[in-house]
Amino acid sequence: MTDLSTLLIGGIPLLVVIFGLVEFAKSLGLTGKWLTAFSLVLGVAFGVAYKIAVSALPADFTGWFTVVIFGLALGLVTSGFYDFVNDRMPKVGP
Repeated sequence: MTDLSTLLIGGIPLLVVIFGLVEFAKSLGLTGKWLTAFSLVLGVAFGVAYKIAVSALPADFTGWFTVVIFGLALGLVTSGFYDFVNDRMPKVGP
């Protein structure tokens, strides 16, 4: 069973790091669907790495399934949140 407090303690800083990296990629010129895809890939990569770092390398299908689902969920949250905020926040600039 997964301890939700561990996910919150580690998950929220992961979101902040991923958002920061997405903003950095945006400053380098990445835009549109590519930026959303980049956010998803970062979320999956960091989510999988985090789960493996916290609970060691999974030994069975259940463990790997949990790791992949967590990574996918983190990736979807980051890419979905990025699009949500991007569509609703007023554009700032010249």
